Amino acid sequence: MNYTGKNHTFAICAYKESPFLEECIQSLLGQTIPSTIIIVTSTDNAYIQNMAEKYHLELFINHGESGITQDWMFAYRSARTELMTIAHQDDTYDRLYTETVLQQLSAARHPLIAFTDYGELRNGAIVNKNTLLKVKRTMLLPLHLKIFHNSIFVRRRVLSFGCPICCPSVTFVKDNLPDQIFFPGFRSDEDWQAWELLSRKRGAFVYCNRILMYHRIHDGSETSAILGDSAPSLSRSPFCAVSAFPSYVILIASEHNTNSDRLTVPDSSLKQFPVSDITCIVSLSLSICITTASHISMLSVMHSRTLSAA
Repeated sequence: MNYTGKNHTFAICAYKESPFLEECIQSLLGQTIPSTIIIVTSTDNAYIQNMAEKYHLELFINHGESGITQDWMFAYRSARTELMTIAHQDDTYDRLYTETVLQQLSAARHPLIAFTDYGELRNGAIVNKNTLLKVKRTMLLPLHLKIFHNSIFVRRRVLSFGCPICCPSVTFVKDNLPDQIFFPGFRSDEDWQAWELLSRKRGAFVYCNRILMYHRIHDGSETSAILGDSAPSLSRSPFCAVSAFPSYVILIASEHNTNSDRLTVPDSSLKQFPVSDITCIVSLSLSICITTASHISMLSVMHSRTLSAA
């Protein structure tokens, strides 16, 4: 299918009175290919209303149950187009985001989601490289090959390390997806659970390895609040617990880790331990290469048996 801007919606999840909301809106209005932009919120206030009026954007208010996943699902269902992106109010998008994603989705075979590489915004500065970003990019190396975009095996092996997919970089193909994407009950990593569930479906995880959006890291963000919360976390999805990969690799790739040299493991039975960039990259690279090579070998054997039977 040839997707255009008319097929796509950005749904901005606005919360309280973020000083970064306007910058997010402007980055979406600056796209080379325009598409629909809406604002959704469960914390209706004059500030958000004024922003919607200033930029002539439709405002949707969630009067039902609120929460991260509930608000994301409200945004997902509020979009009336086949494609939609849940934009977080603190983040910004490269002007080529929509154009690039539409091109890649149009060329894909039965796409489920499309997502891009991303950078970070820290104290007003763009950060394109740090330990966490290196680890995530290493995890996604197999998906540089378009032949693996439709492979359930490969993407589930990638996700068994942790969550390398940045939620606001994702565009959903609603026609090919269930009505319920995100589920409540997780303190964090709600998106990781969503990708794990979607990874079981037939269709493509379309990955663009260009940095086309920027995720803002600041003290007022929900992510920072979660990481600073000492309450027990339900973020570990069951599929990770039975992963065939070493637990230390999963922990290295975990969303709980920052760009520091020491990784804090949520499990109280484990202590902090130092891990260098080289250790992270080598461990992940070897594990991913081995599993991907095994998949290719398996396909070769199956192909050979098919030819022999013929």
